[in-house]
Amino acid sequence: MEDGYIDFDEYIRQGEPDQKEKAALWRTAIGLQAVDGLQTSDYLKETARKHIEGEIDIDKARELIKGYYQSKQLREPDDDQKQEADKVSANITKILSSDALDFSSQGIIALHRRIFEGVYKHAGKIRDYDFTKKEWVLEYDTIHYLNWEDLRRALDYDFEQECGFSYKGISTDELIAHITSFVSGIWQIHAFCEGNTRTTAVFTILYLRDLGFKVNNDMFAKHAWYFRNALVRAKYRNVLKDIDYSPLYLERFFRNLLLNEQWDLRNRYLHINPSPEWSVQPNLADPTSTDSAPDKHPTSTRQVPDKLHTDNPQILKLITTIGYQQLSVKEMLAVLDLKDRENFMNLFLSPAIREGFVCMLYPESPRHPRQKYLLTEKGKAFLNRLEK
Repeated sequence: MEDGYIDFDEYIRQGEPDQKEKAALWRTAIGLQAVDGLQTSDYLKETARKHIEGEIDIDKARELIKGYYQSKQLREPDDDQKQEADKVSANITKILSSDALDFSSQGIIALHRRIFEGVYKHAGKIRDYDFTKKEWVLEYDTIHYLNWEDLRRALDYDFEQECGFSYKGISTDELIAHITSFVSGIWQIHAFCEGNTRTTAVFTILYLRDLGFKVNNDMFAKHAWYFRNALVRAKYRNVLKDIDYSPLYLERFFRNLLLNEQWDLRNRYLHINPSPEWSVQPNLADPTSTDSAPDKHPTSTRQVPDKLHTDNPQILKLITTIGYQQLSVKEMLAVLDLKDRENFMNLFLSPAIREGFVCMLYPESPRHPRQKYLLTEKGKAFLNRLEK
């Protein structure tokens, strides 16, 4: 637990049932901050640890975080962003600790208020102006959000339609398509000044639970940015560029979430003009996948997914740093000339472990005093390819 680093995976793998559940909720809540480019503080992670280990309850955790920023004397440049990420993460953790759901337009407005309580002055208030957002996946074009005058009426209509829909007897494909349509429709309304994606994600988790699904919240923790960009693609079209609405990407997120499929959820597949390498989104569960390219690339070359690939430059750098050695975190920091252990864990080591390139020397004892890290067979094969 040095330097504010909390290994949520360790709690989820080896903790007591209550610890596993709490750790999963915190990881989801913290992961969702990525959609707005926010990172939590060391203080938040230490507070989360206390909650996970049963030293405090969630209300005490929220109280401690609030008090921390009220009493903090030495201000840092990113304090405002960390304060938002910390408070929102704690609020989301509390919300997801319960299955309570008010399925109505007023309910999602109240949900926004609960998520951003103590963060935004406009928490729980519908926006009263129009706006646009430039999106990387759209080559900095924007989707068209609903006019502010129509927001409440649109929310009421979507909830009324969903309440009248019956899931009974429909196929799995129809179910996924309908959920995709409903969730993306709620998101496109963009009822609030800020925090629409995080609100949509929390609402979606609660609604899917209400429908009876056992939701793997980890999908939102690991793929929050993909979730947001998939929402963008589901509601964007440009006739002049020959681009139509593309709900397929969001459907694949839900297929992974609800059906345990293994679509490769990387953002480069969502770009409206991907390079040939990224024009076909593979299903990693099928090594002979020949899924044809979506949207405007129907004739793209079919390809087998390359499991010895990463588009993460930090993982690539770490693989070449470790090589055929066994290195401690301290040794890796020294070789990479890095000082911030937390950023190293978040940006380099944890992603490399998740993608299967790096493993622990003592996996059964993550806090082993002589813990070191080495390349897996996959990592060695990738390194060998690089050397050739």
